[in-house]
Amino acid sequence: MNPLKKILCLTHRCGALGLALLVISAGSLASADELKEKMAAALTGFAGQPIGIESVRSSPAPGIAEVQIENGPLIYATEDGAYFFLNGDLHQTRATGAVNLTEERRAVTRKEQLATVSVDDMVVFSPEGETRDYIAVFTDVTCFYCQKLHREVDQLNAKGIEVRYLAFPRGGIDSDGAKKLATAWCSEDQQATLTELKAGVELPVNDCVDNPIAAQYQLGQDMGVSGTPAIVTSSGLMIPGYRPADDLAALLELD
Repeated sequence: MNPLKKILCLTHRCGALGLALLVISAGSLASADELKEKMAAALTGFAGQPIGIESVRSSPAPGIAEVQIENGPLIYATEDGAYFFLNGDLHQTRATGAVNLTEERRAVTRKEQLATVSVDDMVVFSPEGETRDYIAVFTDVTCFYCQKLHREVDQLNAKGIEVRYLAFPRGGIDSDGAKKLATAWCSEDQQATLTELKAGVELPVNDCVDNPIAAQYQLGQDMGVSGTPAIVTSSGLMIPGYRPADDLAALLELD
């Protein structure tokens, strides 16, 4: 993958690739070489692969420099390189990379949004032993990667990770997927029914009154879910798409 695309993907906006506007917050530039060195180190740590800076020079805007990425686009930086905007998100540079401050703020909001949903309204797969952490997963039974993730629920449980499912029918609340999700949520054995449906078993539709499918679908939309699976950690970090059980455990620092 192109180094700049790798950076963009790490912002959880891989579907909107293109030239990213990178702006670093104002400060004082001691030298062009210092800015090149600082940006190269921060972007390399952020992308997880070498990112070189070809050149820096003054821009038409006072206090802002033009920074040319090697084999990449021209970006704009202010003079100290302490902060930058990538796809509209505010990042802070660190010696070993960068931190997405906007994503941290979103995480707080996501936790507040998820707190409005009772765990009793989720389909929950809990570890037999100690629950060390949990993930909330917006899911659809017809989604290949949802099915793939579900096959690793036992591995996640073995690592002490509880899996809390919320319904997100990709085709909308009137779709066949929504009816299948309702069948799982309306079942006396929700875990077994959801597992069977994700394995492709055809079951009679059970679309009970007052099921939470529509409400959870709306919550997902409010939280910016656009596809499934969409994994939200206990800290509020959203991970779009499938991740292996080992990767999720590492992300939760449960290795």
